[in-house]
Amino acid sequence: MNEQQHWNKIASSYNDEIFDVFASDRKKILPEYLKKHGKKDGTALDFGCGNGKAFRMLSPLFRNVTGSDISENLLKIAAGRKFKNVALIHRDLADPETELPKTDFIFSCNVIMLPEAEANMQMLRNISRTLKKGGSCVLVVPSVESMMFSSWTLMDLYRREGTMPENIDPEEFDYFNGAPHEIADGVFYIDGVPTRHYTAPQLESMTREAGLKLTALEKVEYNWESEINDPPKDLKGPYPWDWLVECRKG
Repeated sequence: MNEQQHWNKIASSYNDEIFDVFASDRKKILPEYLKKHGKKDGTALDFGCGNGKAFRMLSPLFRNVTGSDISENLLKIAAGRKFKNVALIHRDLADPETELPKTDFIFSCNVIMLPEAEANMQMLRNISRTLKKGGSCVLVVPSVESMMFSSWTLMDLYRREGTMPENIDPEEFDYFNGAPHEIADGVFYIDGVPTRHYTAPQLESMTREAGLKLTALEKVEYNWESEINDPPKDLKGPYPWDWLVECRKG
């Protein structure tokens, strides 16, 4: 898939097509982490900023913010938000030669999830290379464990209604439509798009390989409506989640 063409194509419908992590964050953990790393005289980079949803949180916390994205169309929309201390740059964030401004803090929300493993690893290397010594990053990425737990929960709900897993409509599990090696590699098809998910041990290993020190691994929890259509009102936690990964550059 050509990433630039894909994101340029859906730019105008981005808010309808792309899951809103900021609005869906049950415990509002993201604002807490951004405030934790806020630095009034410092700089921040929104790595894969999309249409600029995070600028309202980042702009008040830093002297200067840079938003970077592969899509020119999304950057045009982001420019319409008109934050005085936000600059925008067009970059392929998976390119090993990409140039990004050295910065104190990097935020990246559901960007490092391409089906190609090496492209994701390169983005982590680019983040490490761009952070100043002592700088930190907060990343949000999809969770393998959450995907499997949500699937188990869906099967359990069907069992309660008398339907055994083998009799469930296969379309309920269409995110497992990839080849066996893709599923084993954590690549699931979300709305038909191959999307990489991560286990906690993978994230520990990959951040270390990129030259980053993992300082926190937490859940960004969402309500069940994010995974199951019309879930029972009594369906409580544990809830589905993305991983929040906090790292520091030594």
